[in-house]
Amino acid sequence: MHWLWFALPGVFLLFSAYLLWWHIHIFRTYLPFVGRIFQEQPLFIVPFGKPIPDAEEIKFPTTDNLTLQGCYIRARGERKGVILFGLEFRTNRWSCQSYCDFLREAGYDVFSFEMRGQGDSPSHEGYEPLQWVTEFEVRDFESALAYLKGRGDADPNGVGFFGLSKGAGAGMIAASADPYVRCLVTDGMFGTYSTMLPYMRKWIVIYSKNPRLAAMLPTWYYHHAANVALRGICAERGCRFPRLSKALPRVAPRPILMIHGGADNYIKPEMAKKLFETAGAPKDLWIVEGAKHNQAINQAAGEYQRRVLGFFEKHLTHGNGAESGNGVLVSRESSNKA
Repeated sequence: MHWLWFALPGVFLLFSAYLLWWHIHIFRTYLPFVGRIFQEQPLFIVPFGKPIPDAEEIKFPTTDNLTLQGCYIRARGERKGVILFGLEFRTNRWSCQSYCDFLREAGYDVFSFEMRGQGDSPSHEGYEPLQWVTEFEVRDFESALAYLKGRGDADPNGVGFFGLSKGAGAGMIAASADPYVRCLVTDGMFGTYSTMLPYMRKWIVIYSKNPRLAAMLPTWYYHHAANVALRGICAERGCRFPRLSKALPRVAPRPILMIHGGADNYIKPEMAKKLFETAGAPKDLWIVEGAKHNQAINQAAGEYQRRVLGFFEKHLTHGNGAESGNGVLVSRESSNKA
């Protein structure tokens, strides 16, 4: 039996060497692969809107000396409140109309703008926007809020926020540090890190030569690998990717309504649920059965408008204040078929 005590250190060293080789293999082979996929743009139809005749064309500056394009659309009738709209990736400022026309009818002004490198808004030199939120899009939303505060007809009670996909995430992060935003509705919102992590696990298991070992890797290892991959992408693209999951808790006690498609093939519903868990109360999550990414408004029809309008009527109209959270998770998941 004594020979086992002499053999164990050698076995341990061999096993450690194998683990080290596996670690180096993953980082050399798969992290570049992850970085390439991360920077690929998804193939989907981008809805472009047509100019709205009675809209006010807006140009406003950012803190880094860009001039962004937007439009301010006044309510039909007496104004009940102002809503900042966050566009999805690649769309123009006029595409807000299909999402916001019912809000105008109900008495809300809407301000929609194009983030840098989108629509008619220029980008700064060397920066090409992707579908992921960087600090530059957050800066654009901070500038949009500054513009709304400086208008002659600014609402002293604050504004509401309604955002889609990338615009939802960027606006949420900006709003987390600005109490002028009193309540928030998002549709198809996603975080960079929280989306990247489950996809990394899936890719490594699929493409690994040893999928069983890849499947056994602990969660903390994937967190480490994701951080390393993001640092490399940040250095390559000259930007940072802020954590939405860190910003969400800071929004409380302002209310949040998160909407997500139950058939979203890009951002799976379970990803949305995990992101929702990081937010503080009061909050609601509505999973729309059968809806793909950013298609809940088409799938749920009038129910979508009823819920969004009801949310703003409750939390934004006539200076109504946000409810204070009691720490209880409130999650309402509904199935709606067109």
